[in-house]
Amino acid sequence: MNITIVDYGAGNVTSVVRALQRLGVEATLTDDPELIAKADKVVFPGQGEASNAMLNLRQRGLDKVLRDLKQPFLGICIGQQLMCRHSEEGDTDGLGIFDVPVLRFMPQCHEDKVPNMGWNTLEGLSSPLFKGIEEGAYAYFVHSFYVPLCDETIATTNYILPFSAALRHENFFATQFHPEKSGDVGERILQNFLNI
Repeated sequence: MNITIVDYGAGNVTSVVRALQRLGVEATLTDDPELIAKADKVVFPGQGEASNAMLNLRQRGLDKVLRDLKQPFLGICIGQQLMCRHSEEGDTDGLGIFDVPVLRFMPQCHEDKVPNMGWNTLEGLSSPLFKGIEEGAYAYFVHSFYVPLCDETIATTNYILPFSAALRHENFFATQFHPEKSGDVGERILQNFLNI
């Protein structure tokens, strides 16, 4: 199986490479549009700031390539956010795969810390991505922006307010949490993606 990880200058790709290695998969880390287009499956991870990340994608000619992919595709963390229509972070237009905005967390009380950092539960699981995962399973989150609940939400969590922990549109899957940092639950989610 030919698995490609999109390398566009965003952080956290190494932990995704290692997580896939633990599952017996040697992924190709590349920014080559041709290699990405030919892959059996594509993983789009990252950490960082939305406007710079989108600029990196455009400079590499990857924005159009990613939108047109037909194979299973998994965005992680800022990968999910960049797949949306627009982000409040840097007033940034995204790839538009999910027709939903990315909004900034607004603390409602003193206890609300931003970024949301740590373990939280996954609820409302409704996708092959979550096969074998129990409602209320824990995943690891680190983010200051969120995707509201929408028709493409396939998992939810709650921090300050309920939001989309994962999304799906056709062959495109995305998680706000980091499966590569979410222990056995995250490993099962990655394996489920490989099995799609």
